[in-house]
Amino acid sequence: MATPMPSEADLYKIFSAADRDKSGHISADELQKALSNGTWEPFNLRLVKMMIGMFDRDGNQTIDYNEFKQLWKFVNDWLNCFRQYDADRSGSIGKHELNHALNSFGYRLSDATYNLFMKKFGTPDGQSIIFDNFLLLCISLQGATASFAAFDVERKGEIKISYEQFLNSVVPLIA
Repeated sequence: MATPMPSEADLYKIFSAADRDKSGHISADELQKALSNGTWEPFNLRLVKMMIGMFDRDGNQTIDYNEFKQLWKFVNDWLNCFRQYDADRSGSIGKHELNHALNSFGYRLSDATYNLFMKKFGTPDGQSIIFDNFLLLCISLQGATASFAAFDVERKGEIKISYEQFLNSVVPLIA
């Protein structure tokens, strides 16, 4: 079942509550406190900063209300996607569910890669991934895919690059 978008008035109330200093802009810290990952823990700060970078149109490292509306829709759309692949409705996705999700996105990856994803983005026991870390994984994977595609000019799924090209490609994704 899809989560509906709140009304414009309700969304503005959410924005205003998150804007604790009443500046008309939400910082990464304020946004982190405003979002929920379903575990009563704050959203992953790295993800919050990535999303601000994605939606901050004026480059001030905060988001205004219009940017917040776009970010909220983005998060809501991904939450609905996450719920679609959380087959057992546990509030997290296991390796099999992650495999199903990424396969449907067009990724054909080895079991070893899924194990790596579970270790890197999963809960401490490596058995499941909660929503915000699923979103962080998907955004990171999209960025890595775009970086790879820039070098895969023949679209063979293989590239040959120098070490510096590699670093210039991945450092922005991990910083």
